[in-house]
Amino acid sequence: MEPEQVLLVHENEGTRSDLAAKWEVFSGELYKVSWLAGPIVVVSMSQYMVRAVPMMMLGHLGELALSSAAIATSLSNVTGYSLIFGMASALETLCGQAYGAKQYQKVGTFTYGAMIWLFLACIPVSVLWIYADKLLILIGQDPVISGEAGKYSIWLIPSLFPYAILQSLFRYLQTQSLLLPMLFSTVASLCVHLPLSWALIFKLKLGSAGAALSIGLSYWLNVIMVGLYVKYSSSCNKTRTSFSKDVFLTIHEFFQFAIPSAVMICLEWWTFEIVILCGGLLPNPELETSVLSICLTIISMHYLIQYAFGAAASTRVSNELGAGKAQAAQLAVYTVLVLSIVEFVITSTVIFCCRYILGYAFSNEKGIVNYVKEMTPFLCFSIVFDSLQAVFSGVARGSGWQHIGAYVNLGAYYLVGIPVALLLGFALRLKGEGLWSGLVAGATVQSVALSLITGLSNWEKQAREARERIFAEKSPAENQAIW
Repeated sequence: MEPEQVLLVHENEGTRSDLAAKWEVFSGELYKVSWLAGPIVVVSMSQYMVRAVPMMMLGHLGELALSSAAIATSLSNVTGYSLIFGMASALETLCGQAYGAKQYQKVGTFTYGAMIWLFLACIPVSVLWIYADKLLILIGQDPVISGEAGKYSIWLIPSLFPYAILQSLFRYLQTQSLLLPMLFSTVASLCVHLPLSWALIFKLKLGSAGAALSIGLSYWLNVIMVGLYVKYSSSCNKTRTSFSKDVFLTIHEFFQFAIPSAVMICLEWWTFEIVILCGGLLPNPELETSVLSICLTIISMHYLIQYAFGAAASTRVSNELGAGKAQAAQLAVYTVLVLSIVEFVITSTVIFCCRYILGYAFSNEKGIVNYVKEMTPFLCFSIVFDSLQAVFSGVARGSGWQHIGAYVNLGAYYLVGIPVALLLGFALRLKGEGLWSGLVAGATVQSVALSLITGLSNWEKQAREARERIFAEKSPAENQAIW
């Protein structure tokens, strides 16, 4: 064989070996991400069902019980659960990067602090829920429905405090990739929740009060199971820490990320609620709000899958940045993005192909079914852009630039999305299709902006800042235990 041919063979072998090495690294990251995302989908779906199941059961007690519970649930989501959920996301940055940097004791310290600050944040929210009936009447809701919704909101207060603790514990476990305890405890709580809700609502005839109480009891059960695991499991030995005075010193770091995290999540969550309320101002409001609510239900259930991808991205990115591995963090982003694209292409294609029968899953009325069919193309666009922003939002939480995400969401939805929705829905009289098009426009701007920010990020700088943030804290050895 000629020397030139020998050289060419070696080059080809080198190229194949490089490709094999790259594929091995990518497949390894794909396995890690899938192992994270799968259980989180089940956990998110189970938590969603804990609040949805009682409302389904209340539908059998009459229209007033269902409508009041629906309004109270919407109000509690906007003013309470979304706020706590968003603030708890600060731990995805703090605990994730601390764990990646092998500062294990700080993971426990940050979690203790988050539970305290979130518990305190529940107090003003509880006061607001006590006056929920007056607030609903003030914004023009029916007085009778508002009165019943106010009672339901008061009975929901006991569920808010365990929810705050649970979100902190879940982030604590998530950032360490300890997902099976979350999965088992949440599914077990849901299994208890189903007969418990039935017994309180129908057997003991507590109605709406029983529905709300069942949610709180299920959350407390979940907290107890997860708490026992964290307390006694050997998997948490490294990050389990004593309660020290340094827990109170985490207030600055926590709120530095908790406030923009909450703003980022709440701004988007509130936009959908605003659009649903606007549907009630259109001609034939019953039809418009029903169809918009159906679309919101579909997009919310699908978002649970993409949120899991975002949570996986957050965990992998925060861990790798904390470890100072910038390229590994980049690889995690690309891997999750590939998974997300495959999933939303399949889902949007299936939904579009099923557009003629999709409405029958929610109603037998021909008008609603036909309207859902017309809304399906807009729904598919929402699925695409919501999926992308879910991943990039997870990257933002893992990287620690939630403040940038908050500004992006403010501009995308409140400078673009809602104005476009009002223009198309009312001025151009496109009704529900116009309102939903505004949501699509907002999600498009949000996805493009977050993708550009992610693509232009200096990952070496991000890794350096993450390590500076973690190692700038007081050493765990200096902590003085309180108990």
